[in-house]
Amino acid sequence: MHPPYSHERETRFQASPVVMPWRPQSGIFILVNLQGDLADRVHAIQEQYDPRMARFAPPHFTLIGSSGSGPIAADTTVEELREVLEPIARTSPPITLHFDRPGRYMQTNTFALPLDPHGALRELHDRIKRSRLSFAQSRHAFTPHVTLSHYRTPSEQEARELLSIRIDEPFVVNHLVVSLTAEPRPPRVLLEMVLGAGPIPTPQKGSGD
Repeated sequence: MHPPYSHERETRFQASPVVMPWRPQSGIFILVNLQGDLADRVHAIQEQYDPRMARFAPPHFTLIGSSGSGPIAADTTVEELREVLEPIARTSPPITLHFDRPGRYMQTNTFALPLDPHGALRELHDRIKRSRLSFAQSRHAFTPHVTLSHYRTPSEQEARELLSIRIDEPFVVNHLVVSLTAEPRPPRVLLEMVLGAGPIPTPQKGSGD
């Protein structure tokens, strides 16, 4: 969970006078891991500016568990997760996204590459949030992003460098990772799903029925 987010020269989200401190979270999160050259590029940035961040998990953004919705209850079984989430994933097409310019969460060391919180990504987020799974509350609107640096305090020069990073190439989201997290321990993958695998087949009655 992060406090309000802003650019150095441009405010993307309305700032709040109350700055919420970041706290470790435990529960089940739904993540999108970056892939291929994009993942390698973001990981290299994390290694340069925040090695602890780079070691914690592969480059990713959180679809469920941070902003817009808190984590799914940690005691939810894998069977229940699969029963609820797989139909949503199979009937959701892959999504093409691109990063906005980097920003820094106000009064924190968190630098991130933001994504558009509207459109198909928001629709997928909302479909999951409306399901019968149990979610913790979130105090912040849905603001998906890939974190570049979080644990380490950057110098002024490093902060300028982080804010000057540009990743303009679009990328496709075609999978989801369901992960159990109990920080500071690394996440543990419970389930992976492919987006747009098609509608779930209707069970066919046997010829003798």
